[in-house]
Order: sequence, then structure tokens, then C-alpha cells
Amino acid sequence: MASSLVVNRFAFFVFRETKKTVLKLHYYSLSASFRGCKSNYRFARNCFVSSADAFIVADDDKYGNKQIISVTPRLYDYMLCNVREPEILRQLREETAGMRGCQMQVSPDQAQLLAMLVQILGAKRCIEVGVYTGYSSLAIALVLPESGCLVACERDGRSLEVAKKYYNQAGVSHKVNIKHGLAADSLKSLILNGESSSYDFAFVDADKKMYQEYFELFLQLVRVGGVIVIDNVLWHGKVADPMVNDAKTVSIRNFNKNLMEDKRVSISMVPIGDGMTICRKL
Repeated sequence: MASSLVVNRFAFFVFRETKKTVLKLHYYSLSASFRGCKSNYRFARNCFVSSADAFIVADDDKYGNKQIISVTPRLYDYMLCNVREPEILRQLREETAGMRGCQMQVSPDQAQLLAMLVQILGAKRCIEVGVYTGYSSLAIALVLPESGCLVACERDGRSLEVAKKYYNQAGVSHKVNIKHGLAADSLKSLILNGESSSYDFAFVDADKKMYQEYFELFLQLVRVGGVIVIDNVLWHGKVADPMVNDAKTVSIRNFNKNLMEDKRVSISMVPIGDGMTICRKL
């Protein structure tokens, strides 16, 4: 699921260009704990990185030696302090931080992007697969119009109880249609109910080995011009490592390859959180 803001022993890589234009790999171990902004986000900084280290240079001449940002702990701290996180989301994030599986929660910068996409679309009907405790779904529900609807699919009842509590506290319960059970079954039931091409926006952050199936079902449910967002497409960097071939990594790698060749959507892979791909249905 989504990368979390509570990360224990997260492998953080920073690249530095040497005089021989060879990129040297520096490994940093990062332990993070966040408690809001203006020092609400606290990093255990066991590494010190200068602003110059925030850039790497593409090693392919076809890219014109383009400098590419590399998000260091210091820079990410700065980014998080520029996220407009509603108080109710902060409370949910902090409660989730003490729960098992807290790394599945999306980060505030991801949630802010999802909410903005919904607003730009003028979306009224949305779907989310993989709710967990409800951080991303709450961010979406908060920006939906009063008549809007979010279908929230989650199989874990315990997590859903936390999500329901915050939907109630935020006053958005009337916008959220919870589907407790297997997401694929829930999506298929929507299609059988005649709801194809009636949704504006969909977000998936669930079982990685099911991504292709979820995507195919979303394509049936989302209208032309609608948006589908897939989380964890960079999978902690494992997708780019040919030495890593576990089932989840291979599944995401294959999904990314298929999506690259899929002419039914336009796409943009965005290096936010653990990587998100934004698709617009053509």
C-alpha cells in the first residue's frame, strides 16, 4: 500500500556527482516520526546533506545532462511543512501512526495531490480501493460537493472502524459509501448495477498483484476524460533493480510496462510518496 509518514529504517538514497561524472551512491538510514508542521514533522537526521546533494544528473546524453531533484530528508521536511493538512487529517494521521500497518497510509503531500485532482476535475463520483484507516478517502471526501459520492472499498473491518469514526467527525459520512469486502467483487457489482462510465475519479492503493485487474475494472467504471491514480508504482525503488524479482515487485513492474503501452489512457508517473501514476481515460 501507500508509503507512510511513519517509516522505520527506510532506505534513503542520495546520489552525488563526482569529478569523473560518475554517480556515487550514498546510503542513509532514515527513521522518521511526524507530529504536524512548523517542527510538527520531526526527522531523526542521522545524515547531513547539503543543498547541492539534492540533485542528480541524468547519465544519458539524450537528456542534456538535465539536473533532477533528489528528495533528501531535509528537503522532504521542507515540503511537508508546505502541505495544507486539515486538522482532522492530522488527527487521523497521528492515530494511525500507532497502528499496525501504519506504513500503508498515504503521505500528506500525496493526499493533497489527490484532493486537488478531484477539485480540478470537478469530480462528483469517486472510487477508492484500499482505504485502510481512511486518510486518502477523507481527503477526497472533504473536497467533494455535498451531493458527491465516494465508494470506499476495504476488506479490513478493524481499519474501517477508524475510517468511519473520522468520516463522522469530519461530517462527510453522507458522502462515503463503504464497501466492506474484496474490492474486485465490489467493483464488479457496481458494473452489474449499471454504473459503468459514471465515475469521474478512481484511486487504487491495495493488493499489488491485483493492480491490472483493478485497472481494467476502473476503465469500465470511469468516464472518458476521468482520472485513475495508481499508488506505489516505484515500489521503494525495487522496480528499477533487476536483482529484485519477488512477486509484488514483478507484478508492479509488469503493470507499469503494460500501462506504458496502453493506448486507452494518457499517463504521467509522478515521483511523489512511493510513486503515483496519473491516468486520464481517452
